[in-house]
Amino acid sequence: MGNDTTIDAADTPGPTGYSVTAEAHCALQALVSACMSELPRELDRYIDKVTFSSTSNAGGKPCFPCPLKEQEAGCALKALEGCLVGAIVDLRYGGRQAQAQGRKIEVDPAKVTCFLMSAYITTLDGMGKTHPKIKYRLPDTDLNQAQSNLYRRLSANLYETCNTGQYYHIHGSLEASTTLRMIGLPPFLAGSNDYRQCVTVIENAVNRLSIADLELRNQKYRQAGAPALTKDQFRRTAHGQALAGIAPFTVQSLDAPSPPIPFPDITDPQHAASSSGITQCLAGIRVLELCRVIAGPTIGRSLAAHGASVLKVTSAKLPDVPFFQLDVNTGKHATSLHLKDPRDRATFEGLLATADVIIDGYRPGVLASLGYSPESLATKAQERGRGIVYVAEDCFGGSGVPGAAWSHRPGWQQIADCATGVAWEQGWFMGLEEPVVPPFPVSDYATGILGTIAALAALHRRAVSGGSWIARTSLAQYDLFLLHALGPYPPEVQEHLWDAHDRDFFELRHSDSVDEVSARALRSMKRLYPELFRDDMLHKAFSLGFGGEVAWPKEPLRVAGVTIGHVRPTRPNGYDAPSWDGWEKDESMLERVDSVSLL
Repeated sequence: MGNDTTIDAADTPGPTGYSVTAEAHCALQALVSACMSELPRELDRYIDKVTFSSTSNAGGKPCFPCPLKEQEAGCALKALEGCLVGAIVDLRYGGRQAQAQGRKIEVDPAKVTCFLMSAYITTLDGMGKTHPKIKYRLPDTDLNQAQSNLYRRLSANLYETCNTGQYYHIHGSLEASTTLRMIGLPPFLAGSNDYRQCVTVIENAVNRLSIADLELRNQKYRQAGAPALTKDQFRRTAHGQALAGIAPFTVQSLDAPSPPIPFPDITDPQHAASSSGITQCLAGIRVLELCRVIAGPTIGRSLAAHGASVLKVTSAKLPDVPFFQLDVNTGKHATSLHLKDPRDRATFEGLLATADVIIDGYRPGVLASLGYSPESLATKAQERGRGIVYVAEDCFGGSGVPGAAWSHRPGWQQIADCATGVAWEQGWFMGLEEPVVPPFPVSDYATGILGTIAALAALHRRAVSGGSWIARTSLAQYDLFLLHALGPYPPEVQEHLWDAHDRDFFELRHSDSVDEVSARALRSMKRLYPELFRDDMLHKAFSLGFGGEVAWPKEPLRVAGVTIGHVRPTRPNGYDAPSWDGWEKDESMLERVDSVSLL
């Protein structure tokens, strides 16, 4: 492993002498070691050429008020993504000089930090996630009114049970009524506009139940939820032990042989990302994305940034959080198909006929129940003589792994963070003997990068060996890498973060919502690191679908010889026709990169 880290004036370590930029290489080494069995052998030459160099003075400093190395992990993940891009580019059109020297990959730690809190930086006409008027500018996909008021939003939150010191995260973010009824509360509560009052009402209900009671009720009502465990408690569970034996992502053959499928000729104008001939790694690759919320759609967003045609498929009968679409639908087309309707199924299967990648972000088994299991899709792909890549992202991971008892459970980011031990680490860092959900959906975005890496690795295998492949990752697998492979910051770094950040952040308790935690963290970070929030850290484009200018964080990755970025603005779910034809491209959205400078 090389040690080609670039540290410039913008990468000055913080007051403790600790540097995120320098430590990112250690995180990359740990990641490669953990994932070695899943990676192409050709990657060594690219890993040695990774550099971490920031455009911001905040790039070298721990910024999040968190005890875990989220920024270092994000840098390592983006670097590994870049290495796989390099390997694919060389497969597509050679590049003898790059193969001989190693194609340089450059990651900007400051932009990684922004990427990991993208939902809280993205804006529409200057209005962010917490702006009181933003909901009036977004199509209403909150079909169950789960986000309609504070009381219902707080049905997705962490509360203490009847046993002192034991906590459980209930989760009604898309179906609040079921969760509230499950714990003995009415689905709607008159005058429910006071934050503390709503927290108290719901916590009083949870206080009457034990973890065992809540587990049984979640199972009966098919709701997400999990106890808040320490990292050691989780590792002692059967599921934790099963996950300890697998990599953060896996790529396995679906045993449906077919010929190797070369990537489309990247010099063919049909597969160029723009009329000016800008080259993108996955131009010509077709991706069907069946996901909601953040982690799964982040995979599609990132594949779109590499030039893939990503078509997000949702149903008008399925709820989704409205604001997140503004962020994660960037670069895609988005269509609406109800897969229980025969005509829509026929349309979907027409799209499947020429798709290269399927992204499944639903609870394990949901798509299989509709007739679209990885195995059935591999059989169809074998019949067409062209393998397919199936990317499965979920909460707990472990599908098909002996002993992985929780692999079938539904879940979201906060559920994984509570179950694996991340929330307890956050609480201890804050001086509490109770868990607290960490600020921002960081594990969502990081898991999205893991899924992107898995998709790229599987596409590389299809090109070299043929066949169909299933790539799997999960929020829990990312959390375990973060907790056990990287571990927490040294005490002096945690102490510095404690001293630097706003006092009101450390007044938070276990029952404060992820939005409250994130809002306080964001205020503190804007005071401490204003350079992260400058206009030059953002892309801006007019979205016809949302009817305004959208700003979102710039891509943190550069790879020699190719351009990374989106060629179409974001749009709401269901905005486009269910077709691969006639997609618009806006080459002005792409930042041109001098490929020679990175060689």
